[in-house]
Amino acid sequence: MTRVVVVGDGPAGLSAALFLAKNGLDVTVMGQDRTAMHFALLHNYLGIEEMLGTDFQKIARKQVAGYGAQLLEAKVVEIQVQVEQINVVTEDETTFTADYLVLAEGRTCRLARALELAETEFGITVDINGRTSTDRIYAVGRMTRLNRSQAIISAGQGAAAAVDILSRHTGEEFRDWDEPPKAE
Repeated sequence: MTRVVVVGDGPAGLSAALFLAKNGLDVTVMGQDRTAMHFALLHNYLGIEEMLGTDFQKIARKQVAGYGAQLLEAKVVEIQVQVEQINVVTEDETTFTADYLVLAEGRTCRLARALELAETEFGITVDINGRTSTDRIYAVGRMTRLNRSQAIISAGQGAAAAVDILSRHTGEEFRDWDEPPKAE
């Protein structure tokens, strides 16, 4: 089974995890729930009239876990990129092996810089799907737009990266589309 590790548990990371877990991939999210969302009041998030960022985080984390993603309170200290896999090492020296890595580490870019991912003054360089300069590693959210951060944009970037991973996993363009039950 395809395994994905997501580093970061704000809107970008949780959005990527949601799409991936909902579609059957093995997903582990590593974070410490220290996202800037805890300081936000949402008025410009489509479909939400007004919500505290902390409430949004609680709902999003529950939704992601409900689809089977594992949410761990963990700090990642090292990433080792190998030919066939990516190893993600946590502070307690636990190693997680992944086929894909989604970095959603906010504005710090600490791990992305340690990996020497391409970067400009605007943030980590990615394509429209969140692909970085290293194959199988994606960057999403604030780390790609350091001075233009918006939660809804970050969530969209997480979704785009997830759909790209799902397309690579299935070997064809993946479309995440659910239909309501048909009335009888």
